[in-house]
Amino acid sequence: MKLPMSWLAEFVDMTGISNKEYADKMTMSGSKVEEVVYLGDEIKNVVTGKILSNVPHPDSDHLVICQVDVGKDEPIQIVTGAPNAEVGRVVPVALHKSYLPGGVKITKGKLRGVPSNGMMCSHEELGLTLNEIPYGNPDGLLLMPEGTPVGVDIKTLVGLDEYVTDFEITSNRPDCLSVIGLARETAATFERELKLHEPVVKGIGGSINDELSVEVEATDLCPRYTARLVKNIKIEPSPAWMRERLHAAGVRPINNIVDITNYVMLEYGQPMHAFDYSCLKDGKIVVRRPKDGECIQTLDGENHSLDKDMLCIADGTTATAVAGVMGGYESEITEKTQTVVFESANFHGATVRITAQKLGMRTEASGRFEKGLDPRMTLDAVNRACELIEMLGAGEVVDGVIDVDATSDEHKRLPLECAKMNALLGIDLSREEIIGYLNRLGFVIEGDEVIVPFYRTDIARMCDLAEEVARMYGYDNIPTTQFGGTAAGGLSPKQSFEKNIGVYARACGFDEAQNFSFGSPKMYDSIGLPEDSEKRLSVTILNPLGEDFSIMRTTSLPSMLECLMHNLNHRNPTASLYEVATVYLPEIKDGKVNADVLPQEPHILTMGTYGRLSFFQFKGMIEKILSESGVSDVSFEPVTDNPSYHPGRCAKILTGETELGIFGTIHPVISKNYGAGKSELLAAEINLDVMFAHANTDKLYQPLPKYPASTRDIAVLCDDSIPVAHMEKAIAKAVGGILEAVSLFDVYKGDQVPEGKKSVAYSMRLRGSDRTLTDEECDNAMKKAIAALEKQFDAKLRQ
Repeated sequence: MKLPMSWLAEFVDMTGISNKEYADKMTMSGSKVEEVVYLGDEIKNVVTGKILSNVPHPDSDHLVICQVDVGKDEPIQIVTGAPNAEVGRVVPVALHKSYLPGGVKITKGKLRGVPSNGMMCSHEELGLTLNEIPYGNPDGLLLMPEGTPVGVDIKTLVGLDEYVTDFEITSNRPDCLSVIGLARETAATFERELKLHEPVVKGIGGSINDELSVEVEATDLCPRYTARLVKNIKIEPSPAWMRERLHAAGVRPINNIVDITNYVMLEYGQPMHAFDYSCLKDGKIVVRRPKDGECIQTLDGENHSLDKDMLCIADGTTATAVAGVMGGYESEITEKTQTVVFESANFHGATVRITAQKLGMRTEASGRFEKGLDPRMTLDAVNRACELIEMLGAGEVVDGVIDVDATSDEHKRLPLECAKMNALLGIDLSREEIIGYLNRLGFVIEGDEVIVPFYRTDIARMCDLAEEVARMYGYDNIPTTQFGGTAAGGLSPKQSFEKNIGVYARACGFDEAQNFSFGSPKMYDSIGLPEDSEKRLSVTILNPLGEDFSIMRTTSLPSMLECLMHNLNHRNPTASLYEVATVYLPEIKDGKVNADVLPQEPHILTMGTYGRLSFFQFKGMIEKILSESGVSDVSFEPVTDNPSYHPGRCAKILTGETELGIFGTIHPVISKNYGAGKSELLAAEINLDVMFAHANTDKLYQPLPKYPASTRDIAVLCDDSIPVAHMEKAIAKAVGGILEAVSLFDVYKGDQVPEGKKSVAYSMRLRGSDRTLTDEECDNAMKKAIAALEKQFDAKLRQ
């Protein structure tokens, strides 16, 4: 909201308040100032001058030499090519060392050998348009009106000697989208008197009811509709003071009728519209929802189809305006207009916003209505417009007002809870002080109740009143206090666990990746999911950016494979990535996603690599991460039916009997889908929620061993199908507490090993915590291990 300071001064005495002080205090009291701009800041040393003589240039057929009186002791000589450099006329003159908009610097010089001590200016060179200066010449110098004095700074004559404060108005304060609203805030902030004007309309007699009728069918969307009638309209430019104020406020002047509606909108915050009365069939206005298939051509010349969710202003038969957005082309004010209907109405904010979005028309009016305006402004606004009509001699106002009002006259009342306000704000104000601050803002106190002004539509509860007190008291005056209670910040145990997972993954040489949680349904085809897989049933996004971002992922594997392929396609020879990914698992009901229930959102540690690790090295990395995370009793079992992984190089990860996830080599078909060629892609998906539930994060100190260890190696023949991890478990269980570690160091299949068999060799490290083990104890441990392998797996000791 751009506020010309001269306009503000009509309502509040600004004597002694500098622009900086004004901006600082208004910002601190809740009305944020973006900037204070001086409109004529780029124009320097430009004054009015009177052309005394005009003679042809001796060396040019289009230049003339003028003597110009600029209010100094002697006239100055200026050479110009302007066709309208008429003797006796007053024009803007840029003197030696002057500046014009755009950083243009004017200095004295010579034109075709003749000295020229400045430049006479057009309106365009001053940064103005014919809307702001209707007496300007489009093809020549700006000829000032008769009687303009000479030697006067041009900025004071064309409305550029003006400071404008630009406010950022929040959506909950539509009352501040007006000069009067900001004047109220100014008066409250600086504790000065607010001088409001009551519009006075003289009228010419007659009755509006004899010529116009208004019917509001949709009172839920239009709680108040006010109209007045003006005859014998004279369309002409507005006076300079109105044009200058509109220009300073960022509104382009057009003509006196349009300018009056814009002026009132800026002054009161109430949008208005003017209809050509002759275009209203039967002299009737109906506020209604559109009929099926109804269309309208708006003022911008575009045709729009209306629907039942909108609101239109119609005459006896057709729509003539889109309520709160834009008027219709047919009822536009033209040079032929004789009688005008001024509309000042209040429309339902949400409906106006929906309508503006559907039609693609965001206007100054719709921007105000959608924030929710006070319906009681409509009468004052229409009367102010008619007062300006009479003031400018632009028409004759018919007596009477049509005011269809379905609003309540009851003010909103809230309890005055001083103790709660003080407790909320952390201050200690007396009841009298609180009442004083509220009174400054227009609130009225009756007993223990606060009467909220109609224009404060944002006030709904005690905390809103407390905020009003706080900003008048001064946010900077509220003492700094510590939070009460014993609440402590920091990460939750689950967050710390996930953070540490990242530390362990990076220690293993994996870099973190981050991917979108949404994707395309095609990603399920890329990883080979069967058509009947429940993982294909995903949460669908209502307003997706496109098909590629239309669903929430149920698996994080496609995202990881895309990251790996991005690296591979950019010729990165190796890549190892991890992501703590969120997947979205909806509730499935009757084979469909149950949209009434929020999906589960488990976190999945997703890992992927190529070019650096073998299958078994990758498995070792996973074991290390699980171990560091406090997950024990980890084992692996082959998986042959997962379509995304190689059937012979895939395993599920277990802790005890609980499944944590899966890892393995990506299936060659899937690798081909992603364009991996011959590169071996490895991936893992581990449920972090299950990991956390089975992790023992308490770290126990283990002293260095005092006694030496003994090692024994054992090699057995067994069936090729027996998992070596199962045999490790059998050894550990058979040997018992003196077994410190058992590790596989050789698997052999080939010569000297029968078909369908394999040779498996383990190394056992034995140690006693309280003694040095004897050879007999170590030999007994070997015998127990061999016996367990023979009994459980029919394994034979190799000789």
